[in-house]
Amino acid sequence: MFGLAKYQKKEIAIYGLGITGTSVAKVFKKTNSKLYCWDDNEKVRKKAQKLKFNISKFWLNKKNIDNIVISPGIDIKKCKIKNYLKKNLNKIITDLDIFFELNKKALIISITGTNGKSTTCKLLEKILKTSKYKVKTIGNIGKPVLFEGNGKNKIFILEVSSYQLQYSKTFRSHHAAIVNISPDHLERHKSMKIYASIKSKIFSGQKKSDFSYVNSRNKYSNFVKEIHKKNKIKSKLVMVKKKDYKNLSGPIKNKYFDSEGNIENLNFAYRIAKNLKIKNETIINAVNRFKSLPHRQEVFFSSKNLVCVNDSKATSFEASLQSLKNFNKIYWIVGGLPKKKNIFSLKSVKTKIVKAY
Repeated sequence: MFGLAKYQKKEIAIYGLGITGTSVAKVFKKTNSKLYCWDDNEKVRKKAQKLKFNISKFWLNKKNIDNIVISPGIDIKKCKIKNYLKKNLNKIITDLDIFFELNKKALIISITGTNGKSTTCKLLEKILKTSKYKVKTIGNIGKPVLFEGNGKNKIFILEVSSYQLQYSKTFRSHHAAIVNISPDHLERHKSMKIYASIKSKIFSGQKKSDFSYVNSRNKYSNFVKEIHKKNKIKSKLVMVKKKDYKNLSGPIKNKYFDSEGNIENLNFAYRIAKNLKIKNETIINAVNRFKSLPHRQEVFFSSKNLVCVNDSKATSFEASLQSLKNFNKIYWIVGGLPKKKNIFSLKSVKTKIVKAY
């Protein structure tokens, strides 16, 4: 397959055969690579056999494995073959790396962050489509990145997670943004510094013609800026401010952008759109016609005396706080397991909540 020439006739292992691992295997089956596939779950292995994947305990193979593609959900420090993977860290690649090899001619925009990345991706997609660009939004938001074909003459918007970035080697974005960073996934990443460092890998490989976007108001923005400088990232660093969108020459009438969190998302979409030379009128038109994503401050019932909001995608307290700040006289139904180092304080919103269930 054109774009994967460097993997031709190589010995490739794929560890984890969920939707991401399966998409990787399907791509490599079109090359002359020798594939060895494995998943620790027997039921998943049986499904993979039906797809005629070569199921093999590759870590016991005497042949030299050239590359190992691991699924994002696998933590190599805790998996069953952790010792083998630790010895072969330099061989590990991800679906992001393969995607980049296949789509070097496409314009790639990548968005990561603890909260708001899905909304930022879809808002930016709305702006680009309104401007008549041919654009696809993929990645952590829905279909794996390798479900899309060759990206010649396309723009791809990728929602990227820390799990995907952690082991990536060659992935590059022309526009890369970290919307915000707050405590999340620390059961895997252990500390906020490690978590922020992994998020910052979204800037890896960027060139002078590329752009990096960082939230000027976020607690960890200075740390991210230091990483950008320390790693000698060549791209232009753009500090996204609280009221950047105010530079638009017209009113935002969409009430969805009354909330602080969604204004933050709008600022990022605006700055990226302006670097793509999109006119203010087009941005305003797109923003005012933008509809909220399912389960994200989604108003599913509204009457004179009652508004019901589904914010179930808020999986951390920081994410919930954005919604709580946006309403008054709240009857709050909340549940779930606490996340490591997730600070839970209602001090700033307690007067807004009538009762919590």
